[in-house]
Amino acid sequence: MITELFENDERLIIVKPNKSATWRTNLYALIAISIPSLGAAIGFALLGAWPILPFAGAELIGLAAALYYVNWKLEYRQVVTFQAASVKIEKGYFVPKRTWLWARDETAVNVIEAKNQWEGPELWLHNKENRTAIGEFLNKEEAEDLLKRLRAELPVRTYGSERKFTL
Repeated sequence: MITELFENDERLIIVKPNKSATWRTNLYALIAISIPSLGAAIGFALLGAWPILPFAGAELIGLAAALYYVNWKLEYRQVVTFQAASVKIEKGYFVPKRTWLWARDETAVNVIEAKNQWEGPELWLHNKENRTAIGEFLNKEEAEDLLKRLRAELPVRTYGSERKFTL
């Protein structure tokens, strides 16, 4: 998902993975699954099959952990801020964990063509010393949209089909 904001003399492009459900929705789904599961486990425990309780509890804890992990992974953000003289790239969960600040005239886009028709292009931002991938989790249409937005701000200096290389 791509969001674009304009603030003062800055243009922000926020890139994040698509998210089908919020954490609250996941909790409701967990509760909906827990009620019949624990109800059956308690029923069997009352009939004397008490060893089923730890397994039902472990199953629900495992499901809750999986839902939490997926929700946490989907909180990943990449924020590209274009200012008059600089480009700032921030990546992280909830808060920026990695930040790059490059001169705008030294920054460019690297486009690597998709391997097949279902993938989108691989996009990299780079300067003379560093490079970083951007939008690697986007689908084909979103990756092409991001490329269009990046082209409006930065030149495309390299375009090709090469999959793995280093600057």
